[in-house]
Amino acid sequence: MNAYKLFHPDLTNDNIWKSVLAFMFPMMISYVFQQLYNTADSIIVGHFLGESSLAAIGSCAAISELLIGFGTGFGNGLGIVASRYYGACNTNSLKKVTFASVIITCFVTLFIMLSGVFGLKPLLKLLGTPDSIIDQAFSYIWTVAIFSGVLFAYNLLSGLLRAIGNSFMPLIFLIIASFLNIALDLFFVIVLKWGVKGTAIATVIAQGISAILCFFYIWKKAPLLIPGKEHLKVQKAIYTDLIGQGLSMALMSALVSSGSVILQYSINSFDTYIIAGHITARKIFGLTIIPLIALGLSSSTFVSQNLGAGKLDRIKKGIRISNLLCIIWGILCTIFIPLLARSLIQAVSGSTSDQLVDFGTKYISFMQPFYAVLGVLFVSRNSLQGLGSKFLPLISSIIELAGKIAFTLVIIPFLGIWGIIICEPLIWVFMTIQLLIALVKKLRSLKS
Repeated sequence: MNAYKLFHPDLTNDNIWKSVLAFMFPMMISYVFQQLYNTADSIIVGHFLGESSLAAIGSCAAISELLIGFGTGFGNGLGIVASRYYGACNTNSLKKVTFASVIITCFVTLFIMLSGVFGLKPLLKLLGTPDSIIDQAFSYIWTVAIFSGVLFAYNLLSGLLRAIGNSFMPLIFLIIASFLNIALDLFFVIVLKWGVKGTAIATVIAQGISAILCFFYIWKKAPLLIPGKEHLKVQKAIYTDLIGQGLSMALMSALVSSGSVILQYSINSFDTYIIAGHITARKIFGLTIIPLIALGLSSSTFVSQNLGAGKLDRIKKGIRISNLLCIIWGILCTIFIPLLARSLIQAVSGSTSDQLVDFGTKYISFMQPFYAVLGVLFVSRNSLQGLGSKFLPLISSIIELAGKIAFTLVIIPFLGIWGIIICEPLIWVFMTIQLLIALVKKLRSLKS
């Protein structure tokens, strides 16, 4: 059995353990390489440009997460609708969804690009970005925003492939792009001396290559996604469903990231060592939660396809298995990551500053016992979205936004750096409780 067949399961009929693991594994590796885009930027900038440049990237990290989260959420939302028609074996509607998704994505991309052109510099100032690094921060985030079309294109095309159960080929294309990104980072920073802007340009080029590869693969190997002339007519119900699901997931990600942007205001009030330590720890955090993210996202496709196929019992079993896997990963991280935290912070930052390393170590070590909670949060939220729920997952994001505002205004000024450290783990607990209650009610309503 070749790798393509092994990691391209039939989500509506294969053994559930096999389906969940085989589908999520390529997604997990994809997210490893996706994180390498930004982690490579931080490592190269930290080692070759110094702590102030690393702090510049860190000061706009929340804005970058906002853009990436919005693009990823929107693409995944469109994919959920496509996977429902695929599970129902409705190829005609699936082709209509593909064309409608392209049209909607073009309009959304244009809006994001224009917002970036006019709003980024004032936003950086509003966030209290230190004058010493604001120019570097702007050059980095402006480049990412103005070329956000490549991000949206990749997320749309890879989302459509995952909708039909193919999480393997997006992985292959992302691996190619990730190695290209690292090579271009080194070339632009060390040889051409383009500074932090060079790392942003490298990321854009690499993302563009991955989008192009996805496009040609779909064109040649996935004809069930290619619309014909008869599929170009606007069908209101499909556009309404796509816009609702896409914007729901994008808005959810935007609310989460908006909370991070607000939180960044408090972080930027500390010195550059704390800012750099925070962005370093966040890079490690981003890598270590990848299995949880992959399980969450695979849950949305698994649930959506089986909803289309009318298999409610299979949906419940899949959710339980995904939650169990998240808890196992959380236990493993709680045991091992604190032992390696200090060495990881030093390796990623390239810094010998005790203040930077101590803060980063405390930050990443405190989070570990809450990883199981975060995993259940991801699975519950994505499962709700796979079940077609557009509003209930948003409530969890509103809870997160409100919590981060409270920490920014009240708790961090009182507790200092410990307020930054405890902020997100405590908020995750409240979010997970709300999502589990909502998911149980949704499943009961479907059964009745």
